[in-house]
Amino acid sequence: MGAPTDEGEDRARLSERLITAEQDERRRLALFLHDGPVQSLAGIALMLDAVLHAIEDENLDAARSVLTEALERHRAAIRALRDLSFNLEPVVLRDQGFTPAVQALADELGLRHEIKIELDVAPAEELAEKVQAALYQIVREALNGAVRRGPPTQISVAVERGTDGRFVATVVDDGSRERRREFFDTLAERARTLDGRLSVDQSAGTRIVLELPPRSARE
Repeated sequence: MGAPTDEGEDRARLSERLITAEQDERRRLALFLHDGPVQSLAGIALMLDAVLHAIEDENLDAARSVLTEALERHRAAIRALRDLSFNLEPVVLRDQGFTPAVQALADELGLRHEIKIELDVAPAEELAEKVQAALYQIVREALNGAVRRGPPTQISVAVERGTDGRFVATVVDDGSRERRREFFDTLAERARTLDGRLSVDQSAGTRIVLELPPRSARE
């Protein structure tokens, strides 16, 4: 009699962790925007005021110097906002599809951390658009988790579609197996929102497997 209650309590705890993780992510984004691009843009505005005053005083050398620095800060702010936009949901996912989006993510992480990341995810193009977006986030979190706790020397990401119509996404890395349970619980809860099932094998490195039902495909 106690099993359903225990299962319900476990699910409630997982949902609470997911909500907490999302709140933490929103807080992190707010701090990033406030301490990063917003502060940069405020500083740029002050610099442009200084440029106007320098021009009015006919001090063109000073105006040119301050304007050059303002432009550099402006470009840095644009890069930071582009990176943020890409991490939230890359435009390439919407415009070009799942494979190019994951390839861009793998290229960026691989270059930054000197990790070989192999991809074989073409079957994911058959998934519905919302499922693709959710799967992208799961893959991104799995890759970032591997990098944070490793770093590994190589990672592979694959998506297959079985003869029964199910989709199976697998992320494997040879890095450290020291990951918090909450990390995997959060991924599992995200999988449940897709009516999927997530399993983890850490007998050699870390192997994360996500199974999605046939109805995840495009109609």
